[in-house]
This record gives sequence, C-alpha cells and structure tokens, in this order.
Amino acid sequence: MFLSPNFEARLGKSGGYVLRYSLVFFFLAFGLYKFTPQEAAGIAPLMAHSPVLGWAGPLLGERGASDFIGVIEIALGLMVAARAFAPRISALGSLGMAGALVTTLSFLFTTPGLDPQSSDAGFLLKDLTLLGAALWSAGEALAAARAAPMPVGRFAMEAA
Repeated sequence: MFLSPNFEARLGKSGGYVLRYSLVFFFLAFGLYKFTPQEAAGIAPLMAHSPVLGWAGPLLGERGASDFIGVIEIALGLMVAARAFAPRISALGSLGMAGALVTTLSFLFTTPGLDPQSSDAGFLLKDLTLLGAALWSAGEALAAARAAPMPVGRFAMEAA
C-alpha cells in the first residue's frame, strides 16, 4: 500500500523532529547528570585511558572533568535545539555531537578490561544510533541554512 506524498513528507518531517529533539534531550539530560558525584566517578575510568579525554582528569580532577564534559554536552544540546531560528548553529552543534559520540564510542576500544557484554559496553553502543542521528541533523540543518535567505541589517555581519 502506498501513502500519499503529503503524508510521507509529514511522516519524514515528524521523524526528523523526533531524531533531533531526542538528541537534544540526551545531551541536556546526560550533561546535567555529569554534575553529580556518581556520574563523575562512573566516567572517570572511561576517560582515564581515552586519547581524547585522558588529560581532563589529571588537569581538572574527577569532578572538574565531569563538569567540563557536562558543560560541553549542555552547550551542544542547546545549539542543536536552535534549529528553527539558527540552522547554522544547529549544524555546528550536531557536528560537535557527532565528535562527542565518536569519542564515547572509542571508549569501547581504549578502556582496558571493559567487558563487551557488560552493561557499560551496551550503554556505550547506543551512541552508534545517536551518531547517525547527529550526522543526519547536521546534514539537514546545513541544507536548511543554505536555503535560508541571508540576514540583513545588524545581523548580516554575524552570519557571514
């Protein structure tokens, strides 16, 4: 059975909203959670062996490193949420999310003794799906930014 093109377009657009704003939810929620002592202790062993984040614990301390990651996650979530009025910012946030997700996926390979069948490994694997959503969000927002007219007046300089 075929659906009308209008319904298919609405379905695709609805799916896009769910993808984008579930990314926003994940990054805001987990970003806020990074400010708790439990999460700081939980991510410390993963970060310790990371070639990307291994510096953060020794430099900032366990809580400081977790807080730093939390600030980044919250900022990226807010950037992506700005899609309706700032697609370029949303695209940059989406690309930042993709980078963050690649980093967390790398923990699967850089954390010594991480059991591939553990709940930690399973929790990290969800980031593969989120990575796909972040890449889609970046592409969609970049296309929207290209199609949007350039701002005029005092905001023209900022957009250039």
